[in-house]
Amino acid sequence: MGLLTADNPRDTAIAWGFVLGQFALLLTVLALPAGDAWVAPDGVLTVARWVGLAGMAVLIAGLINLGRSLTALPTPVPHGVLRTGGLYRLVRHPIYTGIIALALGSTAPSGSVPKALATLALIGWFSAKARWEEHHLRARYAGYDDYAARTPRFVPLWPFGADRR
Repeated sequence: MGLLTADNPRDTAIAWGFVLGQFALLLTVLALPAGDAWVAPDGVLTVARWVGLAGMAVLIAGLINLGRSLTALPTPVPHGVLRTGGLYRLVRHPIYTGIIALALGSTAPSGSVPKALATLALIGWFSAKARWEEHHLRARYAGYDDYAARTPRFVPLWPFGADRR
């Protein structure tokens, strides 16, 4: 698989599939009602709210940090540059991190097993999407391997998130 190009309909379809799948899963997480499988203590409610707010802030900052490199598709744009500063200094995919934090902040206090399963599915979806995206980033940017080796995928300072090739 090389770089995604306009004349590669298979990669374009896969890229749009990842985008549509993430939106469907996120909407599912946010739309599912609360349940009664567990009752979150007040402290968990407070932490969940802060995680959700932090997720929103990280999401917005990640979008801003990308600048002209921003695209809906999980592929680099022709005029883009590899971003390694700002939030991208801490994690390779801060936008995904922000969305995951939003989902976790919504799910933790919900008491809903279906919402928890949808959140786990969303995290798995982002893991697969990030791996697919990183293949294209490696093909586009010569320094991506070094960046990935020192920078975790989703969680800052997570010892298992950086690629140790």
